[in-house]
Formats: sequence, structure tokens, C-alpha cells
Amino acid sequence: MLLAHPALLADLVGEYESLSALNAKGGGPEARRRLDDIAYTLCVATGTRDIDVAVVAARHRLPGARVHDDSLIGAPRPRSSGV
Repeated sequence: MLLAHPALLADLVGEYESLSALNAKGGGPEARRRLDDIAYTLCVATGTRDIDVAVVAARHRLPGARVHDDSLIGAPRPRSSGV
């Protein structure tokens, strides 16, 4: 599978978050269309179908991400040894 460059993912996540905030404050139809376009592009770039999963997946690919903590995307947690 091809993976998007982290710089592209950072730009997409930043723009998605900005447009989401604008849309929540009553952004117009142009802002909504751009938000839909960015959401679609994030899903394609991360190989996902859900925007929330796409944002989490994109953040995991960014420099400095804690790649060992994938609990947000449904990975099983390690069992406690009980000690």
C-alpha cells in the first residue's frame, strides 16, 4: 500500500481541523464543500473510510507520534500480569 508523506498528512489534518471549527461556527456551503473534500482526501491518503479513523491514522504517521499507543483505533490492550 502506498503511504502519504507525513508533511501532506500534517497539512490535511490541520486544514480539516480549521474547517471543522469554521463549519461548527456556521460556515457557508463553500466551507462545507471544502471540508468534505479534505475529509475524502484524508480517507484516501490513510486507506480508511471513516473521517475520525482517518484523522487518528494520519496523526499516528506524523513525526513524534506515539505509534505504540493505538488504543484509539480498537487494538487489543495487553493483558496485565497481575503483579
